[in-house]
Amino acid sequence: MKLQKVYNAKRNLFTGLINKIITILLPFVLRSVIIYYLGANYLGLNNLFTSILQVLNLTELGFSNAIVYCMYKPLAHNDNDAICALLSFFKKSYRIIGSIVFILGLIVLPFLKYFISADIPVKTNIYVVYILFLVNTCLSYFLSAYKSSILNAYQRFDIISIINTVTLSLMYIVQIGMVVFFKNYYLSIVAMPIFTSLQNIIVAIVTDKMYPNLQCRGNISEIVLKDFKKKVSGLMITKVCNVSRSAFNGIFVSAFIGLTANAIYGNYYYVMNAVISVLTIFGNSILAGVGNSIVIDSEEKNYKDMRKINFLYMWIVGWCTSCLICLYQPFMNLWVGKELTFPFTTVILFGVYFYCLEIGVVRSVYSDGAGLWWQNRYRAIAEAVANLFLTFVFVIFWGVNGIIVATLITIILINFVYGSQIIFKYYFIQESCKEYFLDHLKYAASTFVAVVFSYIICSLISFNGFYGLTVKFFVCTFVSNVILFFIYSHFSLYDISVSWLRKSVFSR
Repeated sequence: MKLQKVYNAKRNLFTGLINKIITILLPFVLRSVIIYYLGANYLGLNNLFTSILQVLNLTELGFSNAIVYCMYKPLAHNDNDAICALLSFFKKSYRIIGSIVFILGLIVLPFLKYFISADIPVKTNIYVVYILFLVNTCLSYFLSAYKSSILNAYQRFDIISIINTVTLSLMYIVQIGMVVFFKNYYLSIVAMPIFTSLQNIIVAIVTDKMYPNLQCRGNISEIVLKDFKKKVSGLMITKVCNVSRSAFNGIFVSAFIGLTANAIYGNYYYVMNAVISVLTIFGNSILAGVGNSIVIDSEEKNYKDMRKINFLYMWIVGWCTSCLICLYQPFMNLWVGKELTFPFTTVILFGVYFYCLEIGVVRSVYSDGAGLWWQNRYRAIAEAVANLFLTFVFVIFWGVNGIIVATLITIILINFVYGSQIIFKYYFIQESCKEYFLDHLKYAASTFVAVVFSYIICSLISFNGFYGLTVKFFVCTFVSNVILFFIYSHFSLYDISVSWLRKSVFSR
């Protein structure tokens, strides 16, 4: 079966965008009311427990990604029996993983106080709150989370987006109500496992109705199991790297600086991650299509497609980077006040952090589509170890800025440079990675010019408050895109990429 990749991607982008708009705005409101009604230290506690449980979720080992990858081939050949066997294996594995996560979570319980250096909320039992977070994390493993792999493999991310939008919206509304009307932190946390259960139940019902022939039955072959174990091993290591880059940063801020500082860091990271999550819709929308293309189309065609998509994506990333650096402080001053902001040097670092996280996104989509997790194992180990070591050293001398700088060093040198070489070594064998690196040098230089001019012009705007923020946004958007257009229109990829965009996205 050849998936309708462009049509599915359009549909997934639309529903995914709506999902992100709602699930960015409502958590933003929740964070705001927690700060206003309860205090920044409660928000810091939320960030800390979320980070700890992200670390514990390493035991998931990337099973879901590996299962979806293994479904690409039987899906392309309409082999329902193989898909059912994979689904059965996934269900059994998730039961085991859920048990491991819960046990590990209980082991961490006596050590919670060592992760908090200051600002523990009064009259709050951190152990009860942590248990509620732990239960919420483990529920999906024992319910029907495994069924979402079918929707992902069939590129029906739009269905997942709709379900997530409805259930998460209800959850955030209930949580906001508990904080505003009852000023009760415990009740807001209890809502999480309730709506997680509801979400899993709905996914199971919808999946069974859409694909009634795909049920848990049969066993996977020894060949598939061997290949699966290899890919999961690579994914596990990659996941360690990703966690060390995000979750551990929050833990370091809490342990070395305090919960209030963690709340401030969490607010800046939340804004950056909100932009990233909107851009992530793109990757999620085309991943199954890329996996299908790798099975069906030639390496040369996929490389040309990657360069075109990467060109367009980096244009968007350049614009977003300009907006972040120009608007971060005005937005934070308007949202939480100057007392809960970092200096502008930290703002610049967050902008660079965002850009560096995004430069390898399109490459990663193709790497995941090709299933190169095992080949990435040494890169992931090196990045994780280097990031943890540098973060531990730098946070002592430079605080939050040190944490970000440590992360930037490992992202650029290990994740981007080393990681890019891997996909050219094992998939794009006939192509040269020098061309890819040269592309990115041009994109980085272009973005730097756009950011500098946008910031200079925005700094001349004296308006404050919401009106000033709005004016600066439109000015930054206009200036950065005019500059990027002027530069990129001289690139050889411009005409090819724009033509491809028109035919693929805007054609019926």
